Amino acid sequence: MSQHKSVEAIKDYYGKVLSTNEDLQTSACCTAEAMPSELRKILPEIHQEVRDKFYGCGSPFPPALEGRTVLDLGCGAGRDVYMLSKLVGPTGKVIGVDMTDEQLAVAEKHIQYHTDKFGYDKANVRFVKGYIEDLTGAGIEENSVDLVVSNCVTNLSPDKPRLFSEVFKVLKPGGELYFSDVFADRRIPAPLTEDPVLLGECLGGAMYIEDFRRTMHELGCKDFRSITSNKISLNNAEIERKIGMVNFYSITFRAFKVDLEDRCEDFGQVAYYKGTIPGHPHSFTLDDHHEFFTGKPMLVCGNSADMVSKTAYAEHFRIEGDKSTHLGLFDCGPGIVTSGTNDEATGGACC
Repeated sequence: MSQHKSVEAIKDYYGKVLSTNEDLQTSACCTAEAMPSELRKILPEIHQEVRDKFYGCGSPFPPALEGRTVLDLGCGAGRDVYMLSKLVGPTGKVIGVDMTDEQLAVAEKHIQYHTDKFGYDKANVRFVKGYIEDLTGAGIEENSVDLVVSNCVTNLSPDKPRLFSEVFKVLKPGGELYFSDVFADRRIPAPLTEDPVLLGECLGGAMYIEDFRRTMHELGCKDFRSITSNKISLNNAEIERKIGMVNFYSITFRAFKVDLEDRCEDFGQVAYYKGTIPGHPHSFTLDDHHEFFTGKPMLVCGNSADMVSKTAYAEHFRIEGDKSTHLGLFDCGPGIVTSGTNDEATGGACC
C-alpha cells in the first residue's frame, strides 16, 4: 500500500467508519490505563461529543504545564487539546493538528464551550488541518513549542522517521516530547501493514520497539525514557487470527531536545527534587526507574541530571556537582539515596 493510500484509509476509518469509540474492534486504541486523579477531575468538563470521539491509549500529560505552548499531534476531536487547555491555563496555548475533516469539525465546534467552561476571556486553543509528518508545512514554526504530545497516533503515520524529525524541529531547545502509543515486539509482516482494519485499530502501523530506538538515535535523540508500559489484549477473535503472534504494548515515552550522551555516564552528580511541582508535593517521576522523593538526594547519570536541569523542570530541582570529573559508566543499580550530603548519597538509577 502506498503512503497516500495508507493515509486515505486512516482518514476514512476515523472520519467515516468510526462514529464513537464504541465502534472500535479492539482495546488497542483505547486501553484502560488508569488516568491520574488530577486529570480525571477535568474529564467531566469536556463536552460529551468530544469525549465520545476520543481514540487514545494513554495519558500523555506531564506535570508543570502552566503557561506552556503545547502541540497535540493527531488531535482528533480535541479531547486532549481541551484537557491541556485547562492545564496550561489562560497564559498558555494549545495547538491541535489533524488531517481528518470530520474530527476537526467536532473539535472546532466546541471551542467557545470550553472557553466559557474554563472561565477564560479568550480561547487558548486552535486547530490546524495538516499532516503530522509536515508540521512546518502546517504552519508550526521551528523552535516554537515547549511540549509535543500525542495519544495513540504516531502508529498511524506512514513515515515515522520524518514525523519525529519534524517534532524535534518545532520543539524549543530544552523542549519535551511526551507521548503514548502502541508498539510491537517485532516488525509487523508487510501484508498486515496494509490491512485497513488493522491500521485503523492502531495495530498494523505499530512500530517495533527496537526500530523506534534506532530512529530516535539517528535523529540525534540518544537517550529517551519509558514512563509506563502495559500489554494490550486484543479481545477480538478475527483480529487475533490475523495478528495474534505479535505482542502489543501501550507505552508512554518522553524525550527532550537536549544534547545527551548515548550511554549513562557517571560524573558523581546528585539530584534533589524540591517538591515544588503543583500536584506533586512528595515525589516526581522522570521515568519507570527514576522517582525523585522530595528532599532526598539521588545519584544520577549526566543525562538524567540534564533532563531535569536543562528543561521546564529546572526550577524544581537542585543538582550538586558538574561534569568536570568523569567516573566512567554510571552504575545502574536500584535504589533511592538515603539522606545528607553528596558523600552520603548511595545507590542510583538509570537506563
